[in-house]
Amino acid sequence: MCEDSAYFPPVDPVRTGMRGCCPRCGQGKLFDGVLAVKPRCAACGLDYSFADSGDGPAVFVILIVGFIIIGSVLWLEVNYSPPIWLHILLFAPLTIALSLVALRWCKGILIAMQYRHNAREGRISSD
Repeated sequence: MCEDSAYFPPVDPVRTGMRGCCPRCGQGKLFDGVLAVKPRCAACGLDYSFADSGDGPAVFVILIVGFIIIGSVLWLEVNYSPPIWLHILLFAPLTIALSLVALRWCKGILIAMQYRHNAREGRISSD
């Protein structure tokens, strides 16, 4: 990631990441589609090649959405004992929708945090 020569006021990484905006200016869009990251910001020209959130967002989504869905399934089963088809009809679409929304939010937040803290891939110095 190259150093910025222009001054941009700091933006809140959580709010910016959840909105899917540029981590530098907070104006341009970060995503091209649902989860694909754009090559650069249309507003300030920031190159998004530094952005590599890896598997971090998926781990958070699995833990958070899994806790919500499994808790809801168990609560519904204990209190009402519906047939299995009703569980599938209710919780399959809910799991998919929650996962996509949460994955986009987590990915945006982690990329914004990478930019804010100037996180880079580990390198061995030859000093």
